[in-house]
Amino acid sequence: MKNLKWKLLLVIATLLGSIYVMATKPITLGLDLKGGTHLVLQVETEKALEAETSAAAREIKRLLEEEGIPVVSVNRKGTGIEISLLEPESLKKALSIIKENYGKMFDVKVAGKTITLSMKPSYVAKEIDRLTEQALETIRNRIDELGVAEPVIVRNGKDRIIVELPGVKDPERAKKIIGRVANLEFKEVVTTARTPEELITKLGGTVPPGISIEAKPGPSGIEFYKVKDGKEEKLKVKDIKELVEKFGGAVPDDQQISIQEIKNKSGKVVGYTYFVLKKEPILTGAYLRDAYPSRDELGMPAVSFELNSEGARIFKKYTSKHVGTRLAIVLDGKVQSAPVIRSAIGARGQITGQFTYQEARDLSIVLRAGALPAPVKFIEETTVGPSLGKESIEKGIKAGVAGIIIVMLFMILYYKVAGVIADSALLMNVVILWAAMALLEATLTLPGIAGFILTIGMAVDANVIIFERIREELKKGRNLFSAVEAGFSRAWGTILDANITTLIAAAVLFQFGTGPIRGFAVTLSLGILTSMFTAVFVTKVILDLIVKYRPQIFRI
Repeated sequence: MKNLKWKLLLVIATLLGSIYVMATKPITLGLDLKGGTHLVLQVETEKALEAETSAAAREIKRLLEEEGIPVVSVNRKGTGIEISLLEPESLKKALSIIKENYGKMFDVKVAGKTITLSMKPSYVAKEIDRLTEQALETIRNRIDELGVAEPVIVRNGKDRIIVELPGVKDPERAKKIIGRVANLEFKEVVTTARTPEELITKLGGTVPPGISIEAKPGPSGIEFYKVKDGKEEKLKVKDIKELVEKFGGAVPDDQQISIQEIKNKSGKVVGYTYFVLKKEPILTGAYLRDAYPSRDELGMPAVSFELNSEGARIFKKYTSKHVGTRLAIVLDGKVQSAPVIRSAIGARGQITGQFTYQEARDLSIVLRAGALPAPVKFIEETTVGPSLGKESIEKGIKAGVAGIIIVMLFMILYYKVAGVIADSALLMNVVILWAAMALLEATLTLPGIAGFILTIGMAVDANVIIFERIREELKKGRNLFSAVEAGFSRAWGTILDANITTLIAAAVLFQFGTGPIRGFAVTLSLGILTSMFTAVFVTKVILDLIVKYRPQIFRI
């Protein structure tokens, strides 16, 4: 009976505060209720590691040649490198250079004049973690630029990312923005060609008379066909470089071939322009400060960009020395435009191409957010319509209301006045739980509604245990005061054990579950905590008031 007045004030204050939160702060609805898109992405870390290995192979070759070490070949094999030296006496010096510069990245083995490098497992694990975290941050930045309200972006496992976009009306556009690598590079143009035959000839190869090469867009990129006497034969080549080599040509080590798509008015690819570019970029998107949609000289959609101070310095230095030459703006391996440098260019520039205004806007978003460190692929996609969400909410509310009414009627019929007390605590539990979810910005999902309904039963379960203990004490001949005190004291251990074990199960679901499972775990956990307060503390306060002021009305 101690501090009964303060306990009552705490109950009233909690109830009024919860009602206020309910009235002023709406609860966050999950994807399955609000509608939207659920995506699971996998970061293709293997490709990024291979790209790192290729860069390391080029740098190792350069370092060895600078030191006068004759090199027969430096070849990448997966995430490993095989280096063949011309002279065995150069081996010791070569090993010293490699270990000094790449000892943390590769394990080194020697067999004769061949040095084999393999990427260290510890380095691989560290890079996978870094690449996935960087991809997560980049994707978050892009989604923020999209303006999606209350998205869910979380890492799942070592290289997967879960993205939930409530209320998104155009999931395909969202996927394009999220999944685009957006690797922007500015490169020097060595030469160009309008046809594959011209490209092959310029790179030292020969196409036999009577044969032409045709390029067509295919499901995985460009497909090449050899045409003779009007008959097409698909060429088994994986890329343009291999096509050139097939006809006796060669691409220098410091150069690469990129393409520019030629589209008709409807946006269909109808041809290509081939560019031979310097492999090392003059500048990359890392120096970008801002990008935004604009219009080119002909009034067509374009993307204007601004460089930071360091990028502007590099760009101005290069363009001032190369007036009259062409500069290729390359995005994800494709040439967007290759203008002739008319004068020195500073901090501002423009990317032109056959964009729609929406494409220019989306490209601006991904450029501002930064390039993904590795390609990502979509391995799961679920789209939920708002109509399904509406139906789920209606059914969930009906189930919840029905559950509350049935439980309340049972408690009144079975426990009489004590049942009314339990029902009052139950209603208060519903109010506090709803307010807690809104205040903590927890997301209510369809399984969350199931957890909500489950807590209704759990809330009165504690009261059932308490009331049965009070009944037992009254049958022993105790007065009402001592029966209530003993009943609560004896029931407390059982109630605590039951709720702690349920909380542990909810914690496991939250830790290892995803999406809707986590929603269920959150609602269940909050429901257990609020039910402990209402079923034990609030019920005890009400019973104490009755015992002290109106004991004659108590029935159980």
